[in-house]
Amino acid sequence: MKHLVLYQEEGRYAAWPANYGIWSWGDEIVVGFTSGYHLSDGGFHARDKTKPFTAMQSRSLDGGGTWTTEEMPLQTPGNKGLSTGEHTEDVPGSADGTDNQNELMPFQGGVDFTHPDFAMIFARKDLTGGSTSWFYTSTDRCRTWQGPYLLPMMDLVGISARTEYIVSGPEECLLFLTAPTIPGTETGSRVFCARTRDGGRTFEFVSWIGPELDNGFNIMPAGVRLSDSHLLAATRDRRVADESSANWIDLYASSDNGATWSYMNRPVADTGNGGNPSTLTQLQDGRLCMTYGYRNAPYGIKAKLSEDNGLTWGDEITLREDAGSHDIGYTRTVQRTDGTLVTVYYFNDQMGGSCYIAATLWKP
Repeated sequence: MKHLVLYQEEGRYAAWPANYGIWSWGDEIVVGFTSGYHLSDGGFHARDKTKPFTAMQSRSLDGGGTWTTEEMPLQTPGNKGLSTGEHTEDVPGSADGTDNQNELMPFQGGVDFTHPDFAMIFARKDLTGGSTSWFYTSTDRCRTWQGPYLLPMMDLVGISARTEYIVSGPEECLLFLTAPTIPGTETGSRVFCARTRDGGRTFEFVSWIGPELDNGFNIMPAGVRLSDSHLLAATRDRRVADESSANWIDLYASSDNGATWSYMNRPVADTGNGGNPSTLTQLQDGRLCMTYGYRNAPYGIKAKLSEDNGLTWGDEITLREDAGSHDIGYTRTVQRTDGTLVTVYYFNDQMGGSCYIAATLWKP
């Protein structure tokens, strides 16, 4: 097992790869994240909400052994951060008109989701009801991005999108998304799947995944396809009671390609203070791997394996538990050609310390 640092800069706060995505082509891997400014007393997250965030991506050409990092080559609405609305303070409109730059545009379709160098990234304004979302496409392994393209509301109160999709064919793609249901709050948010059948020109709501939770939410789904009709989705769940909260990960299954879902089990009963999303990765030998951050002491990065398509899960695997605080996790995991897993996440070394992007290379 080997731990690496992808991106770390003095005074910067780098975080949340799970929001942005990871893409791999053999041993070429690209992962997205955001970089803001560190503030030790910034609250639950040690970031400065008065300063801007910049969308970033790191690339490895050797299966995660070495990485190069650059600003993500895309245009953001209003030249603001990508999926960082809840982490920045509202400021008056800019006098130079930059708030009106890079407005969301409708996508005309025509993309081939099965293009060998295809990638797609989703983003959102914030986490509450009324939030808009959008996406970008690339056909050169993230070297350039086209967009921002508006993701339609699909008759929902709002959509808080992160990058989670499954390509089903040249013109068909299944999306796993979060829908805030109440204006002004993340409470009540639910996960759902949507689909495009015409290369991204139109999108349709398909189904809810999991129930609506009282005094809580289920958000940030992670999906995997096991067959033409069999899908799994893991959700990040929370319920609040008496000023305390419980945080866990549930698993749902669909046997009809996403039309309906049924509860399977709870692979992770506790993800710690504030909770953490998971990944689902089908390994070369058919097993499933779930990775996630654990936000109680000892703070760290965890994993679980399933040998029976998620029906049961093995013992928790600790990839590391040496973080300085709860401000960690949001993993993304891919498997390289030799079977090694590359799990990318954000991390810190001390309480109140700055966060950076790291990876663990390990054999399941």
